[in-house]
Amino acid sequence: MSSPEVPRYLEGLNPEQRDAVLHEGSPLLILAGAGSGKTRVITCKIAYLIAERGRDPSSILAVTFTNKAAREMGERVAQMAPGASRVLVKTFHSFGAWLLRRYGSSIGLAPAFAIYDDDDSTSLLSSITTGVSKRELSRYAHLISKAKDYCLSPEDDLRSISADPRLPELYAIYEKRLHEIGNTDFGDLIGRSVELLKGNVEVRERIQGRFSTVLVDEYQDSNVAQYELLKSLVGPATYLCVVGDDDQSIYRFRGAEVRNILTFSASFPKTKIVRLEQNYRSTSAILDIASAVVENNKGRLGKRLRTEKRGGAKAVLAQFDDHEREAAFCAQLLSDGRLERTAILYRTNAQSLPFETLFTRMNIPYRIVGALRFYDREEIKDSLAVLSLLANPKDEVAFRRIVNKPSRGIGDATVSKIVERARDAGGDLVEAAGAAAPGLAKRARSGLIEFVRILKNITSEIDAVPLHEFVERAITDSGLLEFHRLQDEISGSQKLRNLDQLVNAAADYDPGLDGLALFLEHIELDRSQVSGEEDSGGERVTLITMHNTKGLEFDRVVITGLDDDLFPGRHDEQPDDIEEERRLFYVSITRAREELYLTTCRTRLVWGRFMQMAPSRFLSEIPQELIDFRENGVEGPTAEEDDELIHGYEPGQAVYHEQYGAGTIFKKWYNGRQLMVQVQFETGRIAQFFPKFQPLERISRDD
Repeated sequence: MSSPEVPRYLEGLNPEQRDAVLHEGSPLLILAGAGSGKTRVITCKIAYLIAERGRDPSSILAVTFTNKAAREMGERVAQMAPGASRVLVKTFHSFGAWLLRRYGSSIGLAPAFAIYDDDDSTSLLSSITTGVSKRELSRYAHLISKAKDYCLSPEDDLRSISADPRLPELYAIYEKRLHEIGNTDFGDLIGRSVELLKGNVEVRERIQGRFSTVLVDEYQDSNVAQYELLKSLVGPATYLCVVGDDDQSIYRFRGAEVRNILTFSASFPKTKIVRLEQNYRSTSAILDIASAVVENNKGRLGKRLRTEKRGGAKAVLAQFDDHEREAAFCAQLLSDGRLERTAILYRTNAQSLPFETLFTRMNIPYRIVGALRFYDREEIKDSLAVLSLLANPKDEVAFRRIVNKPSRGIGDATVSKIVERARDAGGDLVEAAGAAAPGLAKRARSGLIEFVRILKNITSEIDAVPLHEFVERAITDSGLLEFHRLQDEISGSQKLRNLDQLVNAAADYDPGLDGLALFLEHIELDRSQVSGEEDSGGERVTLITMHNTKGLEFDRVVITGLDDDLFPGRHDEQPDDIEEERRLFYVSITRAREELYLTTCRTRLVWGRFMQMAPSRFLSEIPQELIDFRENGVEGPTAEEDDELIHGYEPGQAVYHEQYGAGTIFKKWYNGRQLMVQVQFETGRIAQFFPKFQPLERISRDD
């Protein structure tokens, strides 16, 4: 008798992956090492449950941590099993929004609530406090957000968040006002979902009955509130599977709690643990370093990555006199043209400046990951404020932002009076503005009447036109389009192009108030879905912080700034802090597929002063036989150097540079394998160049 046919998606799985996919019954913890194919495992598991075990796709909830990952997971699963598109794939926050829009009325939330970001929270605090600077209020908003990550209310002991005696008071009045407006912030999407499920037995049993299978990806990044939400979702008959890597828990500053994964077996009895240790990304030369480093952590469940890509290039540890030579070494590496396959990593965004400066001068194309986000731009925030006020006329933060933009002669005192009037009359700020207008001075009166008229006219069209047309009309009729058109003319910016991108993004949503609310929700929860910057094309090297590399991989990785007091950041850090920094180093190392470079400096510019630095203590944890050491990165010139470069740029040669004009080479040398020359221009300026990279034309003296 022939054996049953194996589903195609199970072919090629290694034994541990197959074990994880086929497991049923008790809770399952999949410890998935870096590059071990965890996404394939979780998508195969969903397909297996649907196609082979007969699970209803709509009874499966899959939770991950970014909207991009959720979309990719949904797309992959949909191709693997019939009906899999009905699996609910969400982030924790988007699931919270999904839940609250359906059942939030039982805790006082209307379906069209807006979601406040950090700036909005600070603005709301500013509207209800006096005598506190915006900078201080921003700090309080951060502390409130952190408290919500730990499921702490204003009445709880907040000393673990901050000893500031004013925090409980500000937190309490912030929450009271937020509830009066009827909106939420990010923390509420989790915290109020927990409140709903714990406080409403009917809703909890309905949700637990709806989702018989719950899978969570990147579980090591979950915080306390998300853990509480997960516990509320899991009923007696729920099959629970979480996937994560304790060695890649690097978001403690965002509230992530590594203990969630370390204590998973204790929280959910009879847990089975499957370790995915086969790495499909990096060479053994790289993985041996990663393992040697992370094994120094005590707070881990334990695993060791292995690979069939034996050997590989030895990692290079290069020490430099200063950060300028460190940047020059990176430029020299890039002389082979492998820009797109290379990433330069650093601990903080400020460390990108030497690379940006040198690469700009040398015409080396680069991209910076983590620059100003599309949705943080003024013109986009303004437009979203108009749309938020149309969706919820009680939205005080949105009202304050756009009631006098463009200028309508309405001062802060008038705005505050309107807000007070609204609080006494049901909270509708548009109606309160209309009622307040007759008592104002002429310009403010006419400006406010026109503002109210515009909003009511726009609102009347919400069901009559496609959503993108509604968004375009809101931006145009509110005066924001013309306002930002003038800004473009003055500063040469791209504000109108960004507004056009925002209108385009609305085209995928249904018309009406529900479509608008969903559009605003997706924007707030997924700030990567629209980019106002189009890729200019061509290869570019990636400049990126260590934290932002999570989930990425590159053929060649250069980890820079490996100096104590920079990475790790302080000598007084506690053991938990050091272990997280070590995990961050581990994540950075395992981004590399083929080549790894580690750099450290003897001196570095810190707060405007050159400081003596010592190599990072993590470097001493790497066995010496695993690395090649280079002093200042120098290997020296070789016979393979291009004849043109060796003999074409000699001292005394006249050259021309498009920006600096004519000059004469008076010195040449090699930075590693790369030729450099120093030129004195007729203007008196002296500059250094890599001729291979930079437009330095040789000319005759007569020219």
